[in-house]
Parts: sequence; C-alpha cells; structure tokens
Amino acid sequence: MIDVNELRKGVTFEYDGMLFKVLEYSHHKPGRGNATIKIKAKNLRTGANIEKTFQSGDRVEDARLDYHNVSYLYTDGDFYHFMDAVTFEQPAIKGDILGESAGFLKEGMEAKLTFYNNEPIDIELPTSVDLKVIAAETAIRGDTATGVTKKVTVETGVQVQCPNFVKEGDTIRVDTRTGEYLTRV
Repeated sequence: MIDVNELRKGVTFEYDGMLFKVLEYSHHKPGRGNATIKIKAKNLRTGANIEKTFQSGDRVEDARLDYHNVSYLYTDGDFYHFMDAVTFEQPAIKGDILGESAGFLKEGMEAKLTFYNNEPIDIELPTSVDLKVIAAETAIRGDTATGVTKKVTVETGVQVQCPNFVKEGDTIRVDTRTGEYLTRV
C-alpha cells in the first residue's frame, strides 16, 4: 500500500481492482481540515481517463510492474505486435491502449513495454522519432515572414504541424510525447 501523497505523474497504482497511471496531480491544503489530492489517471486496461479526489492519509494498492525492451514488428489492425529483445517472445497490445503512441511506431523501432501479471499494458517510446514526409502542401512564395506552418502527413499516417519549408520526401524528427515537429533531418 502507498499513501496518496506519493502519487505523482507517471506512478501506477491499483484502485477498486483496476490499474491506473497518474497523468496529472495536484495537492490542495485548505486553511483548516485535511489536504485533498486530485489526480487525473488513465485506466491501463480500458484506456479511459478518470478524475479522482483523495483525502490526505488515504492509501492505494501499489502495482508491481515489469519492464521489457522490445522491437516493434507489425500491426494486424487491432493488435500491435512486438518482440522481446531478450526472450524473443512476441507480446501483442491492443491499439486502443496505445492511443496516440501508435501513430509513431515504425517497424524495427525500440521501445519499453510495461507488463502487469505477464500482461502488456503500456508502452514507453523514445522521446523522438524520425519519420519520412509522404504528403505536404506546397508552400506559397513570400509567405515566410511570420513563421507560417502547414500540416504534413508522415509515413505512419500521422499529421504533424511543420514549418512551410518542409516538403514531400523530407525526413523530420517528431517529439513522441507531444506530436510536435522538432527539426528536419
């Protein structure tokens, strides 16, 4: 059991038989009375987000997690398949659990898969990934004084907001946490 005061962003815990990962955390101490801890958390099995308020002193069940380095292999539509770098097992994880992270997966990409009771429940991608631009609007001449941006489509199908000079065929670096353009490679 862990105290709710120890819940911070990224901490995984069990509550009411469900597994949650903290997305946001705030601690409020009024003038009198107990402090309240408000969290936004993601249900790691269903992908649903919840908001929950705890009183200071409440406790939640600590979750024992295992981490494995894996390589992304392929998707069959519903599941994303990986290969463990040590055991060569091929775990699969549902696409709705991956959420927006699925749009940054490239074949052969290294990632860290989180397991709970031998069930894959979450993925940690590298902070940035290089993706090839497959579709981009043409830039309008003279429209560069104000730092104009445009949407481009990359090889995984994700749309990224980029500067006007990025064109089809370029390779760009994208931040996997925010989905933002970082630089042209």
